[in-house]
Amino acid sequence: MKVVVGSPGTWSGLVLRIGQCAFAGASIGIMVSALGFSNYTAFCYLVASMGLQALWSLGLACLDIYALKIKRDLHNPVLVSLFVVGDWVTATLSLAAACSSAAVTVLFARDTDFCRTIPQFSCGKFEISIALAFITWLLIAVSSLVMFWLLASV
Repeated sequence: MKVVVGSPGTWSGLVLRIGQCAFAGASIGIMVSALGFSNYTAFCYLVASMGLQALWSLGLACLDIYALKIKRDLHNPVLVSLFVVGDWVTATLSLAAACSSAAVTVLFARDTDFCRTIPQFSCGKFEISIALAFITWLLIAVSSLVMFWLLASV
């Protein structure tokens, strides 16, 4: 298999996974700190999806650290297949959660004017959390494409 930037067991792969975990964690933290987020299903789905993403990325980051420490190659076809499936599932869930949450936020901000009429409503926090979720999705999309590329090169 080819060594591609972002592939498992490399420094670039580790940085990519740490970035995914960090942005997902930040998205969760900001959304949970927003007043009343749990009243809306889309926001709860975003927290659950980002939680799954953070756990998946943290697990793969630990695997990358281990591989770098013992100088082991993780380009086994079975492992790469597992990474492809996990990345594609979490990428799909993350994109769906970010899009649905963004739609609810647009509804609040532009269509119903909740953000202007109810000052204690946390629209700013919702927007920041969703932006971080989209950044997380972008990073997981890069990982997904790298893993798919590696799997195709077997």
